[in-house]
Amino acid sequence: MQTVLRLSVAVVLTGVMACTPQLDAPEDQSINLQSLVDSAITPVIEEYAIPGMAVALIHEGQVHYFNYGVSSLQSGDAVTQHTIFELGSVSKLFNATLTTYAQAVGALSLRDYPSRFMPELQNTPVDSASLLHLGTYTAGGFPLQFPAYVTDHASMVEYYRQWQPDFGPGESRLYSNPSIGLMGHLAGLALGQSYTEVVEGQVFPAMGMTESYIQVPETESEHYAWGYNAEDQPIRVTPGVLDAEAYGVKSSSSDMIRFVRANISPDSLDALWSQAITDTQKQYFRLGEFIQSLGWEQFHLPVSAELLRSGSAASIVLEPNTVEALDPDNSTATPVWIHKTGSTNGFGAYVVVLPAQQSGIVMLANRNYPNTARIQAAWDILSPLLDL
Repeated sequence: MQTVLRLSVAVVLTGVMACTPQLDAPEDQSINLQSLVDSAITPVIEEYAIPGMAVALIHEGQVHYFNYGVSSLQSGDAVTQHTIFELGSVSKLFNATLTTYAQAVGALSLRDYPSRFMPELQNTPVDSASLLHLGTYTAGGFPLQFPAYVTDHASMVEYYRQWQPDFGPGESRLYSNPSIGLMGHLAGLALGQSYTEVVEGQVFPAMGMTESYIQVPETESEHYAWGYNAEDQPIRVTPGVLDAEAYGVKSSSSDMIRFVRANISPDSLDALWSQAITDTQKQYFRLGEFIQSLGWEQFHLPVSAELLRSGSAASIVLEPNTVEALDPDNSTATPVWIHKTGSTNGFGAYVVVLPAQQSGIVMLANRNYPNTARIQAAWDILSPLLDL
């Protein structure tokens, strides 16, 4: 028999906000976990005036939910594990999973080049970069975002046709939405559907995710949180070219912890999806201690919080860095910290998977706050819990 422990904590932001962690676990363990999570999360909420946050934790085979604050400052509705948040670049994990699933079913290979699926890209520089290069940001130096003139499919195609690389494929990593966005777009074409159709129709159901969307339906709008910008104005993500592939997923902590569980134990899925998950976690390129997988980023354990935070430094995110190619089929069996941050203008997300420890965490907030603060908070929870 499990009990649910509820505790309300007053958190000072602009005013006073109710904070209600919820745990599904035996009471003696729940008290310890709640204290641990509160001590890591509450200071972050206070420092960055975060209206609401949903935290989900897998530990020793059990899922625990900790819900803080409100999904809307206007309505005052409390955050729950079913509140829908924007994931920002955490959405790239579904792009990666779709692409490796397409590979598992034989629709494509990560070694394929774009013109196999978009003939209009034949005889252009981008066609020298494989899908793997696109998905690991090593295609040759795509920018972080599309230029302003790219507003529809035609201008997108023309952009890729005219693009000129700064580096050879596989030489240098530069984090980019147009790069991994193109990979996801090509994967959808390979499967004969739009990207959105495949993700919502196949990827989410395969992971048991029933509260995740690229376009939140009107019937679920009451569960969709409002994000808040620096002026505390309510805000949500606006449409853009390849937004679904790069930053367009909306999900709940309940759904995202299911995705984390699938990444902890891929063998719990059927063979094709298990292979897809496994392939996203392979190690493809290295930059010092930083390892680029497909969608995911990794560090070998043991690792320090300082090293984890360094992976989100501007020099890593915004600048090109020479990388070393790794053999993904000979990825080391050393335990790893696997993670991904994601943001939109009004939301901040963070996901961690620790396969060797059979643990992971999801943190979803309706404020964009520093990645380093997210990483530190997760570390402050997981490190003492797992003796990392």
